[in-house]
Amino acid sequence: MTEVAEPELASFPMTRTDPFAPPPAYERFQKARARLVELDSGQEAWVLTRHEDVRAMLNDARFSSDRFNPGFPNLFRNVQQQKPGERRLKPSLINMDPPEHGPARRAVVGEFTVKRMKALQPRIQEIVDECIDGMLAGDQPADLVSALSLPVPSLVICEQLGVPYTDHDFFQAHSSRLLNRDATGEERLATVEALRDYLHDLVEKKEQAPTDDLLGRQIVKGREEGNYERESLVAMAFLLLIAGHETTANMISLGTVALLEHPEQLEVVKADPGKTLDAIEELLRYFTIAEFATTRVATADIEIGGVTIHEGQGVLGLSHAANFDGEAFPEPGKLDITRGARHHVAFGFGVHQCLGQNLARMELQIVFDTLFRRIPTLKLATPVAELAFKHDSAIFGIHRLPVAW
Repeated sequence: MTEVAEPELASFPMTRTDPFAPPPAYERFQKARARLVELDSGQEAWVLTRHEDVRAMLNDARFSSDRFNPGFPNLFRNVQQQKPGERRLKPSLINMDPPEHGPARRAVVGEFTVKRMKALQPRIQEIVDECIDGMLAGDQPADLVSALSLPVPSLVICEQLGVPYTDHDFFQAHSSRLLNRDATGEERLATVEALRDYLHDLVEKKEQAPTDDLLGRQIVKGREEGNYERESLVAMAFLLLIAGHETTANMISLGTVALLEHPEQLEVVKADPGKTLDAIEELLRYFTIAEFATTRVATADIEIGGVTIHEGQGVLGLSHAANFDGEAFPEPGKLDITRGARHHVAFGFGVHQCLGQNLARMELQIVFDTLFRRIPTLKLATPVAELAFKHDSAIFGIHRLPVAW
């Protein structure tokens, strides 16, 4: 198959000029379906932009998630790829391929079933109410990020994992630094080591007296099955701790802004809480905050998106572009909570689809239903144009969100 010829390589990643839309170049990219770009790291990689192509790539085992593969794309110029003998963390689910990935995912997937999430619902509701109580008792304007968006998912994931919430300032600061696009390679490695050491000590303590939480249960289960390995559990805890609060926290803030900016959509949710989950799917599609979790490297020559991607070449499945593909989502730039957007790829697709998506949906549902019920006059205290969006982070969001009522 003939490859698409490009006169020059576009630089990547690109910044959103509008917080409610993908970078403008994505629309141009979609006309070619697939094209080569130059990453900040100096590498070249393919980008896929069509919904069907991104899903096909994510569902094809010949595209590897192994970040230690020499061809795996480093998006940012300050990333220093570790060599296999220098791993500071063992591989976790996000960078495992079959056959290792399946057993590792099955070992922990029971912690995220719909049944277990329902059991967590009363406690999550209690956490949300406590945060809103604090907002209502405080001064106006309040910062929704520090008052609600961050503490809810942080406390939930801490209790689920068995991480002391008193240490949340430590891991939130370190996770933010790790996700910052401008952090130096030395800063990234120091951050990884600090978080790893913290979690290593925590897991080591739980080995002595396993607690009734995810980490404690994994220790007991692994010992019973004869395959317990401390460093693997540390890597799992590292992934879940960062992913478990950063993504949901940013979606709470962004979702609140979007609903307040689209009052007709918000009124639909207020009138019928049964529509909240539909709204959440549309908001997930609309913002697609963790776009680069869909990065892969080809392990064979593969035809996709109208080109041949050769073995060893990096591939970025641009999930934000895929979620704005007009063939999959008519009028993609329009926020429409009635569109039925569950086929979005904001949680990925295939074997690496987000493990915690049931938890994220439930947290968002409880937050939005409770927030707009208890504070029906909620409004932005700062114009959207003046909000500090996270253009500097690998996960899109808002640094601070002043609100009043």
